[in-house]
Amino acid sequence: MSNDYTNQILELVAKKNAGEPEFNQAVKEVIETLGPVIERNPKYKDQAILERITEPERVLMFRVPWVDDKGKFQVNRGFRIEMNSAIGPYKGGLRFHPTVNLSILKFLAFEQVFKNSLTTLPMGGGKGGSDFDPKGKSDNEVMSFCQSFMTELSRHIGANTDVPAGDIGVGGREIGFMFGQYKRLRNEFVGVLTGKALNWGGSLIRPEATGYGAVYFAQNMLATRGDSIEGKVCTVSGAGNVAQYTVEKVNDLGGKCVTLSDSAGTIYDPAGIDAEKLAFVMDLKNVQRGRIKEYADKFPGVEYLEGKRPWGVKCDCAFPSATQNEISADDAQTLVDNACFVVSEGANMPTVPEGVDVFQKNNVLYGPGKAANAGGVAVSGLEMAQNATHTNWTRETVDKRLQEIMKAVHTQAFNAAQEYGVAGNYVAGANIAGFVKVADAMLDQGLV
Repeated sequence: MSNDYTNQILELVAKKNAGEPEFNQAVKEVIETLGPVIERNPKYKDQAILERITEPERVLMFRVPWVDDKGKFQVNRGFRIEMNSAIGPYKGGLRFHPTVNLSILKFLAFEQVFKNSLTTLPMGGGKGGSDFDPKGKSDNEVMSFCQSFMTELSRHIGANTDVPAGDIGVGGREIGFMFGQYKRLRNEFVGVLTGKALNWGGSLIRPEATGYGAVYFAQNMLATRGDSIEGKVCTVSGAGNVAQYTVEKVNDLGGKCVTLSDSAGTIYDPAGIDAEKLAFVMDLKNVQRGRIKEYADKFPGVEYLEGKRPWGVKCDCAFPSATQNEISADDAQTLVDNACFVVSEGANMPTVPEGVDVFQKNNVLYGPGKAANAGGVAVSGLEMAQNATHTNWTRETVDKRLQEIMKAVHTQAFNAAQEYGVAGNYVAGANIAGFVKVADAMLDQGLV
């Protein structure tokens, strides 16, 4: 009976959101795991929770005009998807990338609802961004764009309403320009954005949090089999913030990362990316804004795999940390054939559904993004707490809280999977645990 209902919902969502493949994919992945929950709790069906939770509370789309260095007028499109505020203010990143569209941001906002629920912190789900590409732009052009973007966005956000953060293409520079414009327009200094610099309201460990968290989640999964990261060979995709700090934490815990990648290709370093090499990557990507190929040019014994992703490289653990749908079904099979038995997702929805099936059929410890990469938004939540009380916590305090939160996320997903008869299935467990908390809050608050 519940399957009939969930199928009806999927048909309804597909019909209402035609031409939005990423959003439909994300909804399907969640709804398909909720049959047993609906069966056990008919009130969710009676009060149309699935119909409501798949519909954003608000979708904002706006024009972003700005002037480039040549004095030419440019126009981009800005978005903010305020998906669900049942358990707290909307919270989720802003992405600046040419691929940004309504479907991708709705999928990210939908995922964010459940991810934020799993963190145990009081945060709703949202996401936003623009098809603006900061790559190749001067600081002045980025500032011009960010100020125009925030001029419109500022009317819709606030410390107790909607608190954006960074994402792909939005780092400390962009957060700074947007925060400055918000402060100028609203004449108030409040924690309206997270990912701020330390000397004006930021939190220690925020840049590291997503990467660290993905490794902590993998460590928790391994612990269920009496194992750990120590001595494991790990492949990491991406070369940005998440990938960098994944490598750092794997090194801390005694593992060895052998790959990083960007859109042009992958570097394979059999000797491992140690602290010195990682410092080079951080400078290359965060300061020089160069290509990962330069790593292969600098260090001996490194192979550059042009146009390829890292998934053909033999490993024990894989950390996809680049972007959505970067692991195909064939990639997943290759990883399994090469004896990879842990996948912890630093990116959002990086594995296609058929790839997830491959992992689950082969007993891979598979941590889906909404659980494994919740560390970033968790420390954003801790940054909000520090801003609200005008305090700064030590690095040790924040890291300890992050470890506790990632353990709690793992425990919730693990226990929910067991409770609903799908033990070891972290996808179903994370979806169920995240959903139940939000759904119950929606029931409490009535039809809004």
